[in-house]
Amino acid sequence: MREDEGPGGLPEELRELGRSLRVPDVDGESMAERVLARLLAEHVPVPVPVVEEPRPRRWWRSLVAGLSGVLVVAVLTPPVRAAVAEWLGVGGVAVEYAPGAPPPAPAAVPGCPAPVPVAEAARRAGFAPLLPEGAAGAVTTVTGRAPRAVVGVCWRTARGVVVRLDEFPGELDPGFVKEVREQPEPVVLPDGTAAYWFAAPHRLAFPLSSAEGRWRQEVRTAGPTLLWVRPSAGLTLRLEGIPDRTEALRVAASVR
Repeated sequence: MREDEGPGGLPEELRELGRSLRVPDVDGESMAERVLARLLAEHVPVPVPVVEEPRPRRWWRSLVAGLSGVLVVAVLTPPVRAAVAEWLGVGGVAVEYAPGAPPPAPAAVPGCPAPVPVAEAARRAGFAPLLPEGAAGAVTTVTGRAPRAVVGVCWRTARGVVVRLDEFPGELDPGFVKEVREQPEPVVLPDGTAAYWFAAPHRLAFPLSSAEGRWRQEVRTAGPTLLWVRPSAGLTLRLEGIPDRTEALRVAASVR
């Protein structure tokens, strides 16, 4: 047996030597702490990690996320539905984001042809139409048949401008389709009802039916419009013809 292999031999001496050695790069403070201390001593700015904020969601997605409690329905033919990537539904109205060329200037708001008494409108439509307060000379007209009928309520302002209020069930099919280039503004009626204000002209596709009950869609450019849902009546309401938002909200709140 070799002398250095016994107790107190070379292996034990090497172990003792290893325990007694101090390595400056690893003893005491961590490497990161030493580097930071040196940077501070030399007055070198410490790099601050840049946290990239998430990209903001597009406005129409935000609106969709904020529609809890509102009846939502997309009323589109299958080919159109497949082509629409982003949309917002408010009651029986589908709102599509269309960033193309601006629509033509809106024409005068169409009146209510072939008016009928309110009671007759209710019978044909299958629901009692709501009427705005103080709209002297308001007339009603009905497009389609229950349960897919649209009741139009029309009157003229003191300046002779036609105002039109369309009313239809929350899940009208086929229904109104709006193509917008700008974000509609969420607003609140004086009674607390949530609504949307479309200030800019936009393309509107709306349903019409023949005497035989066949549906077709007309397309025109609509002006400033207020859109809201009245859950208690199960109706979607669309008010057009009042360019002032405050006045439109006042009229909408008076609809009973």
